[in-house]
Amino acid sequence: MLYGIAAAISALLLAAVLAALLRLLALRLGVVERRRARVVPLLGGVAVVAVTAFVAGVGDWTDVAPLGPAAGRLLAAGIGVGALGLVADLWAPPALVRVPLQAAVVTGAAALTVPYDELGPVVGVVAVGWIALATHAFTSLDHADGVMGTVAVVTAFALSGCAAAEVMDGLAALLSVLAAALTGFLMHNWPPARIVPGRCGGLFVGFVLTSAAVLVHAGRAAGSSVGAGFALTAVATVDAVLVLVSRRRAGRPLLRGAPDHLVHRLRRLGVTPQGAAVVVGVTGFAGALVGMLIDMGWVSASAALWVAGCACAAVLALLRIPTYGGRQVPEHGSRPTVNPQVEPRVQAHLRVSKR
Repeated sequence: MLYGIAAAISALLLAAVLAALLRLLALRLGVVERRRARVVPLLGGVAVVAVTAFVAGVGDWTDVAPLGPAAGRLLAAGIGVGALGLVADLWAPPALVRVPLQAAVVTGAAALTVPYDELGPVVGVVAVGWIALATHAFTSLDHADGVMGTVAVVTAFALSGCAAAEVMDGLAALLSVLAAALTGFLMHNWPPARIVPGRCGGLFVGFVLTSAAVLVHAGRAAGSSVGAGFALTAVATVDAVLVLVSRRRAGRPLLRGAPDHLVHRLRRLGVTPQGAAVVVGVTGFAGALVGMLIDMGWVSASAALWVAGCACAAVLALLRIPTYGGRQVPEHGSRPTVNPQVEPRVQAHLRVSKR
């Protein structure tokens, strides 16, 4: 108990301090992206990965909170996936190269973490594919300030409770540390963000959360496993479906960014950036709570049908909001924050990113 409190506080403070330091480094090196009229650093995910690995590793090394084989493999695979994201943040490869490479690496990492002895080969392959898709969906949540971090925090806390209920102490400790590190990072990522997670943070967080969901529900009844997994990732699923359907209907390229995500539509309705992050966070909390209650057996798996019904209604309603063309909604705090001395490096990085 005392270690859990100390680990959570340490992870929160370390992530907050490291994110502030990495913000300065990213601005100096020009590792940034432009969001509307602002330029924001991309290295926030490094803080989340480094702090999670350090605090969880110390607990495992001292045997105070050993991770165990499954959680240890998950953390190692997540670090590898995060490293790929860091490479993409630093060198900004074209989408036609980045997306297939990202899919291949995430799929390979998922194949190393899925418990085939409990799921069987067929279900194990399905789980690998789901992890790859859900990881990409979580990464795409970083389309607005504070969104991915808020959803990930509530999901990590819920999964930590599920793991503790299944007596998977190592996995519960890892998820608790991740949630604390994300909370410290959110101190700098809340709108208007001073630093963003980038692909490093998005891939790491998405992979760890989705893989943990598979580990927690392995060996359980199919209905409760699928229902809880869907409820825990409902927000990311809704956002991915919105983007896919709207771009298909408009005939737009799937790999090219556009203001058609969940928060973009809320902003079109006049919701502030802070309000949009709160709305998405509350929605994520509701889905995560349902998933946790299903896992603990307090409600039946049919409760996930209510989540699915609400998700479908939300998609149908949000699809009616125009997103392409027209007046862009101004973003709060949209003045550039880049030091003029590093502006040439920033512009060079942005030119590479557009290719």
